Amino acid sequence: MKNSGMLKKDLDRIDGKSYRMYKELAGEYDFGNYILSIDHVQGDPFASPSRIRVIVNQNIAKFPQKIFDTVIKNVATADFLTREFYYNMHKYSQKVNGSGKSGLIAISKCPQEILNRTSVIIDDSKIEARFYVGFPARGRSVLSRELEKILYNIIPNIVENSLMYKNINQQKLINRVNLVEDQECIRRSLSSRGLIAFVANGSMLPRESGVSTKPLKDGSTFISPKELEVKFETASHGTICGMGIKKGITLIVGGGYHGKSTLLKALELGVYNHIEGDGREFVITEGSALKVRAEDNRCITNTDISLFISNLPNGKDTKKFCTHNASGSTSQAASVIEGIESGSNVFLIDEDTSATNFMMRDELMQKLVSKEKEPITPFIEIVGPLYKQKQISTIIVVGSSGDFFDVAGCVIQLDNYEVKDVTKEAKRLSLGNITKRVNERDLKIDIGFNRVMRTGNIAANDKGIKIKVMGLSTIIINREEIDLRAVEQVVDSEQLNAIGLIMKWAEISIMNKGLNFENMVDNIIGQIEKNGLICMDILKGGSGSLAMPRKQEIMAAYNRYRKLKM
Repeated sequence: MKNSGMLKKDLDRIDGKSYRMYKELAGEYDFGNYILSIDHVQGDPFASPSRIRVIVNQNIAKFPQKIFDTVIKNVATADFLTREFYYNMHKYSQKVNGSGKSGLIAISKCPQEILNRTSVIIDDSKIEARFYVGFPARGRSVLSRELEKILYNIIPNIVENSLMYKNINQQKLINRVNLVEDQECIRRSLSSRGLIAFVANGSMLPRESGVSTKPLKDGSTFISPKELEVKFETASHGTICGMGIKKGITLIVGGGYHGKSTLLKALELGVYNHIEGDGREFVITEGSALKVRAEDNRCITNTDISLFISNLPNGKDTKKFCTHNASGSTSQAASVIEGIESGSNVFLIDEDTSATNFMMRDELMQKLVSKEKEPITPFIEIVGPLYKQKQISTIIVVGSSGDFFDVAGCVIQLDNYEVKDVTKEAKRLSLGNITKRVNERDLKIDIGFNRVMRTGNIAANDKGIKIKVMGLSTIIINREEIDLRAVEQVVDSEQLNAIGLIMKWAEISIMNKGLNFENMVDNIIGQIEKNGLICMDILKGGSGSLAMPRKQEIMAAYNRYRKLKM
């Protein structure tokens, strides 16, 4: 291994020469307190930045094992250090001259949610940070003096203040680990308490704006109705009181702009742990909860939607339904069935983003259009049997139809962000028509899932398999786009990076094993749990820019892939 002095000599040697001479710097260098590894050098100053790692031996870093000795503590610590690195990257930055991406230094920018990432890896022997550096150039000539500024001034300051235990805010790190442990403790306890979600008193649910994830200053804090209040005992935060949402069917009602969708959005993201100060630290939702909505024009491949849609006038098979241009109702029906296939135990639905004819049909419409002439069985008639027969709970935001009162076990009203339990009043107003209709039908839910992925989903071109993501909405595999705008529980584009690599790895390694779709994804997740998310990162050359998606989002991406072969 070369040392830092040798690297400096190499920089002097190539100064002013062709940019491709930077390629000769690839390798590992001993900087005393850490190893600097230049893993990949960009081809020109306008290309994707060079990939760099810093490896610090634990004999030097001295992070106590107790803060990373379980999976959840390890994730919390690595997330904390990624944020520290990001903060210090800006704190110690200096002006670097050059064209293109010259001088850029980048690491994962973490959202409010705490995710399993590849940006920082910590274990008993070492701590490793993975990031990007834009190697400076004038035109397409090496500016080694500017790179020297980065490698010998900026990066050492970042490493010293981000990856050395003695120099970080130790109490803040310990508090973060304790917070995440308490969040996970509540999540693990939900089912045994008969709950699917919990919202702590004092939570701040409103955000600054529709494009901000930060809490609204001076917003209304959440207070549970006494009838729904439960308590959790936590190791580090003592007794936490708040609203428990029970298994079954829960309605969220109220006037427009009174906070219904805000509460539902908090519950959607309650599948993740949140950093302190977010306001939703103790908004905890069962981990498989899935937001379901209408999604016009999405593709559907061999999905059995006959529970909701059958006897189509054109005779099309709804047990193996396929389309490249789904309607609102068929797309939402498919999403529910796909959610069941993915193992979701909770559905989250907002009337505003649902297909009306999928959700309900009132009595007058039933009288005008007979059952024989309507191929859609509305969700309102299935939501009850779905819970009773499959133990799948549903939380629905409704504002226009009281028919849902018939099927609800709990009705929560939002009145200017004040939460009230109005279940008794809603039941008193209920007409009983839906209950009668469901009882007369005596629906039996019998869904089997035997979809098997075939090889050839992703064909390599002459440059292999190219994966690109755009924000939180799109994965591009070669030239095929997967539209994920309606998959609302993705919180970081790096989750999409990971999904793309998972799809690539599955095509190479697992398609020929004859596993059904769910078991195939479970197999992949098992490999990641065993070997770490870093095993997927290797496929991308060790970029360090992956975040772990949930099983539900992995399967959702496959289900929206227009070249899917089942």
